[in-house]
Amino acid sequence: SEDVDDIIVEMQLSKEEVTLSQEAQEDFIAIKCNTEWTVSSSAEWCKLQTISGEAGTTKVYFDLSENITGADRECLLEFNVQDETGMVKLIQTFNRHEINVSANDTIFTFSPAEQGTYTISIDADWIEETANSTNSQFEFFVDNNISPDPRTGIISYHSGQSERMIEVIQEGFSESILADKSGMEKNAIQIASEMHLGWNLGNTLEATGGETAWGNPRATEELIVAVKEAGFNAVRIPCSWDQHIEDHSTHQIKASWLKRVQEVVGYCVENDIYAILNIHWDGGWLENNCTPEKQEENNIKQEAIWKQIALYFRDYDENLLFAGTNEPNVDNATQMSVLLSYEQTFIDAVRATGGRNAWRVLIFQGPSTDIDKTYTLMKTLPEDQVEGRLMAEVHYYTPWNFCGLTEDASWGKFYYFWGKDFHVQGAQGRYPDWNCEEDYVRSQFSKMKTQFVDNGIPVILGEYGAIRRSINDNAEWQQLHNESRAYFNKYITEQAKNYGLIPFYWDEGSLGNHGFGMFDRTNNNVGDQLLYEALTQGADAGKYPF
Repeated sequence: SEDVDDIIVEMQLSKEEVTLSQEAQEDFIAIKCNTEWTVSSSAEWCKLQTISGEAGTTKVYFDLSENITGADRECLLEFNVQDETGMVKLIQTFNRHEINVSANDTIFTFSPAEQGTYTISIDADWIEETANSTNSQFEFFVDNNISPDPRTGIISYHSGQSERMIEVIQEGFSESILADKSGMEKNAIQIASEMHLGWNLGNTLEATGGETAWGNPRATEELIVAVKEAGFNAVRIPCSWDQHIEDHSTHQIKASWLKRVQEVVGYCVENDIYAILNIHWDGGWLENNCTPEKQEENNIKQEAIWKQIALYFRDYDENLLFAGTNEPNVDNATQMSVLLSYEQTFIDAVRATGGRNAWRVLIFQGPSTDIDKTYTLMKTLPEDQVEGRLMAEVHYYTPWNFCGLTEDASWGKFYYFWGKDFHVQGAQGRYPDWNCEEDYVRSQFSKMKTQFVDNGIPVILGEYGAIRRSINDNAEWQQLHNESRAYFNKYITEQAKNYGLIPFYWDEGSLGNHGFGMFDRTNNNVGDQLLYEALTQGADAGKYPF
């Protein structure tokens, strides 16, 4: 037989270079040879299924692991036949890195394998590059996923002709977890007793058209700190949601809006201020429709919105309270029954999410947040599975002629003055001619004490106040009006506390004529010193009965 060393070697390889994607995979190179051969791999990440063969045509299979290096990589397959060598270059690209994150908001970093100057684009509004990113290490914030379904976002980063991607896979949120009492030790009475004086961030997050649409600047932490330093340790945050829904078939709220609301809530709780977050007027979808015809539809929407809010804010401690509505319009027993169903839906939706929400203090509203209607119509209260974690809410703008009426109406004139010592001579018709002053305030607040406070349910006086009025042609009346307005606000604040109502002054940001505002939001200073002194003096003088 012929000696093998005398054979003229004939070797053909199917390819000299192969480019493969970054995923783990199997592939092959075909070799046609007229004698025995061997093959070896230069890289651990390329495993050969066979390392030798006989004469003939053979497929040499290899297994590639996933490329997670952050850059392309190369491997050489070396075929040897006697003294002959054949080389095949394998190039495994890298263009997508997969990162898995939890449903809770989180921060992750990623370092590209290749140094360079990168530009970033992100296709998901729940992912945001932070200010801590550098060219050698990117940092990204991932927002809460309040859906039970996982979601995927792509981060693309470019340098010259090179484009890479990070695939962020966020797991779905658990809709219900075990109750967690950590940070939730105080009941409603204990929390109420710590609320010295409350303030409304009015005409801001509830503004139709966006946060600044009603003339106020964006809320800042500096404003909230100024509010705290002025002596207010509780902030009510009126908030709209309906105008920020991106899918009306599911009532899905935009992630960007949830995040913005979270920022404002954070300004409060991170500065040790109690925060109340509600669904405000919100276009009136619920508040103007406490009717049997809308009951089923609105309960579905109420549950969907509150489920999302509750999940998003579930990890916050007892400094955050939820309020189910704002001023639901109710005039009779039938409408009252519908309102109770809306409030029950709110409570059940929050409690069902578990965690700290199982213990969170929740606030239900009286019909129209009107004291007389509440006392007369609210004979049944919404039920709660935990004891001592509910508050009620009413508002007080009585008489409206003094508190808010800007021009004479068919049913009455507007008032400049209020209070037994402010029945100004010659000003008949510009102060009350019916019983709605000091005695009336105490009588009204006494009803709430009897109905709720004496039964272990504190009452949020969620809004109250009186507008300032310009009396340009009478300096004496102007001074008396200013003093009367201050007296009203001091008296309401003091008596509210005396009867177990927690006072939250209505500040809508306006310091001009017909405005309620106290803070100047352009510089975060007190803009109405007389009003400020009245509120703080009233809060200091009042004493809760619990």
